[in-house]
Amino acid sequence: MATDTDSDRDTLIGGDGETERDRTGNAVVNWMENLSEAAYAYLLLVPAFLLLALIAFYPLVMTFVMSLREDQTRGGEPLGAFTGIDNYVDILTGNARLARQFMDVTLSTSFPFLEFGVPILQQALFVTLGFAVISVFFETVIGFGQAYVLDQEFRGRRWVRVAIILPWAVPIVIQGMLFFLLFQPEVGFGSDVMQWLGLFGPNPLADSQDSFVIILVADIWKSAAFMALLILAGLQSVDRSLYDVARVAGASPWQRFKRITLPLVMPALLVAMLFRTMDAMRVYGLIESTAGCTTVPSLTCLVVEAMFGGTRIYGTAAAVAFMTALVIGLIISVYVFFFRDTEGGPY
Repeated sequence: MATDTDSDRDTLIGGDGETERDRTGNAVVNWMENLSEAAYAYLLLVPAFLLLALIAFYPLVMTFVMSLREDQTRGGEPLGAFTGIDNYVDILTGNARLARQFMDVTLSTSFPFLEFGVPILQQALFVTLGFAVISVFFETVIGFGQAYVLDQEFRGRRWVRVAIILPWAVPIVIQGMLFFLLFQPEVGFGSDVMQWLGLFGPNPLADSQDSFVIILVADIWKSAAFMALLILAGLQSVDRSLYDVARVAGASPWQRFKRITLPLVMPALLVAMLFRTMDAMRVYGLIESTAGCTTVPSLTCLVVEAMFGGTRIYGTAAAVAFMTALVIGLIISVYVFFFRDTEGGPY
């Protein structure tokens, strides 16, 4: 006599002994095998996208929601009522209660057709953009030169590599204190030398322009090594036989660099520049440990001072943070546009 268990087994097992679970699994496998390479790659990235949405996009959305509420300076609640985009309007018009201006620019009828309400180095947006552009440019040039030297065969290359990489190992706070002491009057010799050359004032760390230059030099000193490491990885991936063929063809060193080295290393170069640009746009620790955010404000300085400076303007701080994320996202989009032509290799 057939039991219920036997009848259930009969419904699960087909004529060839295959269960429903096996047929479902085989269908999934067949579906995955029929995917194109691009679709299969995106399928493998789904877990990473979900994790990214959890740890990155969710905080960004919550920051935007916070930025739409007014600052609550009294009471136990950190945020007030819904206020829409008023925080953004106040920031862009200079009416926000920030230690330094986010941006204070108006149009003018005379050249250069702009008027600054406060000096440009006291406006956080221009300080951050200027710092990112100038520092990344010099770090790329210096890092490329260092990587090109390290890519050659010569005696003592190991020690040269250690000397180049060593600044990157210095913590940011220690780096800031080194340059703080170096340009502190009556302590370091940097202030006296630069004053003797007529480049700095008597107290450079109290002047926005002088401090901006000091922070730039400090960042370039440290981060050029990071650029050199990433660019060196790209240089060492270039097929050496291409240089031999170019030499036989009579190509000069400049032609070999222009036609072989630069096009093939460009993907690694753009990746390095992208990482450094994102890091430079978030600069805070170096500024705070060298000259202080009150002297050289950055976007991150505004967020930190608004959140933890005792003013409790959390809505405004969230608005500045979200606008900073938008600026960084725009810069990333520009890099991605250039990646479109270089990620496949040569031009």
